Amino acid sequence: MGSIMDQKRAMAKHCSREGVKAGAKAAVVATIATAIPTLVSARMLPWARANLNPTAQALIVSTAAGMAYFIVADKTILATARRNSFHPNNVKA
Repeated sequence: MGSIMDQKRAMAKHCSREGVKAGAKAAVVATIATAIPTLVSARMLPWARANLNPTAQALIVSTAAGMAYFIVADKTILATARRNSFHPNNVKA
């Protein structure tokens, strides 16, 4: 009985690890994709220069990165769990 729970625990860790890796990659891409236009617009556009202080710029970039991380991590964990549930060697208690 302990080995079944150990296998399930290992599978859950694997799914979580895959989600963290994919989420981190997505957060890096989102950071780059939002930081460049945010910083450029804050320097070039008069409205943005007047209204987007450094705190607002950081908030825009970090919000995009956080959203990307959680969305991609969640989708990856669910996809990995679904894929493993159809695996012929999966464990059923």
